[in-house]
Amino acid sequence: MHLNLLKFLQAALRGFAILASALTLFTAGASAQQQYVFTEDGFTQGTVANGKIVRRTTIRAERYIPTIWVDPDGCEHWVMDDGFEGFMTPNVTREGIPVCRRGQTGAVLDTDQLFATNQASISSANQKRLQEFFKSAGATAYVIEGHTDSRASDAYNMKLSQRRAEAVARVARSVGARVSAIRGYGERVPRASNRTAKGRASNRRVEIQYIR
Repeated sequence: MHLNLLKFLQAALRGFAILASALTLFTAGASAQQQYVFTEDGFTQGTVANGKIVRRTTIRAERYIPTIWVDPDGCEHWVMDDGFEGFMTPNVTREGIPVCRRGQTGAVLDTDQLFATNQASISSANQKRLQEFFKSAGATAYVIEGHTDSRASDAYNMKLSQRRAEAVARVARSVGARVSAIRGYGERVPRASNRTAKGRASNRRVEIQYIR
């Protein structure tokens, strides 16, 4: 009988030890928990144990500014501060496709008159001329497209045409004009043959597309 009682006590003690270990692990797990602190530009995730942050990870979130913008097809979009976006136009086809404004070429600028060779800066006098142009054009938005001739490499021409389009777009935005897209095409969309000086001069241009 004494032997049986001893075995019973030993088994009980082993069970108590296992229970105590489990309680310890549970308590430790309960004391280490995830906390999330939300900020304007993201949130910080930290593991807290015994009242102290033992691991911290900051996750950045994209900020959205409520606005209305016009895409190159002339479609107006609204954007909320939570990132949701939709079409402004209530007019749609039977298939549900928005019926948007259409663009047209409003002006073709001779880049030889706007820019020095291989440059993308606009003189003060030409900036004033462009500002007056955008003030009076009256379009809802603009698409600015830069083009070059074929005398340099394709990569160089792509960059130069993009820089020149961006320079014209900066002037447009300086007077409050809405620029929906800026594109650099380099030599890829010629108006004339690049085999002649006259054709190359015609290809060196910045086109301004109106969206009405």
